[in-house]
Amino acid sequence: MIKRTLEISSEPTHVSVRHGQLQLSRDKQVIVTVPSEDLGVVIVDQPQTTYSHAALTTLMAQDVIVVLCGSNHQPCGMLIPFSNHTQVVHRLRIQVDASLPVRKRMWQQLVVAKINGQANNLEPASPAERRLREFAASVRSGDPNNREAHAAKTYWSNWLSNLEKPDPAKAFRRDPDGDGLNGLLNYGYAILRAALARAIVAAGLSPALGVHHSNRSNAFCLADDLIEPLRPLVDLTVRNLAFSGETSLTPVAKAALLKLLTVEMKVGSFNGPMMVSLHRYIASLVRIYEGQGRELEIPILCNSAVTKVCG
Repeated sequence: MIKRTLEISSEPTHVSVRHGQLQLSRDKQVIVTVPSEDLGVVIVDQPQTTYSHAALTTLMAQDVIVVLCGSNHQPCGMLIPFSNHTQVVHRLRIQVDASLPVRKRMWQQLVVAKINGQANNLEPASPAERRLREFAASVRSGDPNNREAHAAKTYWSNWLSNLEKPDPAKAFRRDPDGDGLNGLLNYGYAILRAALARAIVAAGLSPALGVHHSNRSNAFCLADDLIEPLRPLVDLTVRNLAFSGETSLTPVAKAALLKLLTVEMKVGSFNGPMMVSLHRYIASLVRIYEGQGRELEIPILCNSAVTKVCG
């Protein structure tokens, strides 16, 4: 079953639970009731939201990620459940024991997929698109020549090239702390990051032990590694929103970005929604950790330039 995403953003709401049903109330009146087992992600973007302890523990028991947004409406943190996977100790051990060559080879695969995904977002056969394909083809194990960063410079300078002659003085610059289109990108990335963290924990892995990222203060290094090939999907959605006039984090824009969790993806021979595809993605990672595989099965958008039809 596809897990649902619930967003609380419009009015002050109290979140409680009764008989396993999540209840949203306003002025002591229940307005929405949702089976907690149907949920995968709950996003709270209303600063006056309140919770019962039972509601939060029930969500954790159902492996639901709770994403909390700050005053700028951007996700600023998340609650994730402890894994109840039967092999959690074994999985943690194989993560710790993963050799540097194995991790470098996986990072190479992630970077190649990311750059090719960025190329798919540019005008076919354009100089920028050809340049990105060249970067992707030259990525070595561990990306020692930092092809990822070189590709990003070309990509972002051409990302909005089809947007009716954008003013050079207002050319887009990627800023992780920016607003406008940057805010839309950050929101979309955070949603996918949360969904990845959920899939990682469900597989008995630690989201803090990354393949490439290793910041000692980052509890989600592995999610930050695995999200890289999926970022172009967010970029494409945000660019389409920009073309339609949505350039800030409006309800319409947030709804479009939340739909990314249900978009149909292809993972190996499997076709299905993003939320399910992420679990298969993580399963391929586990096989590599266990020495039973070498290739990550990275989700691909079914109607991308690479895969026209999922059949």
